[in-house]
Amino acid sequence: MFNNILVVCVGNICRSPTAEFLLKQALPHKTVHSAGLGALVDHDTDATAKQVAEQNGLTCPTHKARQLTKELCRQADVILVMESKHKEGITKLAPEARGKTFLLGQWNNNQEIPDPYKKSEEAFQHVYQLIAENSKLWSQKLK
Repeated sequence: MFNNILVVCVGNICRSPTAEFLLKQALPHKTVHSAGLGALVDHDTDATAKQVAEQNGLTCPTHKARQLTKELCRQADVILVMESKHKEGITKLAPEARGKTFLLGQWNNNQEIPDPYKKSEEAFQHVYQLIAENSKLWSQKLK
């Protein structure tokens, strides 16, 4: 049913790859990938995001940030975003994807996950915990 999961943020180097790796770990039989509305194309995961994730036991393979496209939206069965404004960005790009686009924090009072980019390690720790908690809730729904 929901076999192709797309995770979206802005740069595709902090939040969305972290959620991608967590969901891949929890849902090994699903296709999980990520993209950014304003991707830093071909960049690897942000060093602090990767360090924090690995400190929490998550393996972070090499990643190449990629730009969100209409085609990626079309192919996805479900699109998970970090903030409400990301839904708006997807709706502008691919209006037909609106009905399958949800906040990662959907099952947690529609919680939004702030961008930690260029902030402190503590900000990255906080955001990692939010992503991990909400990814776990989604993985339970998508199994």
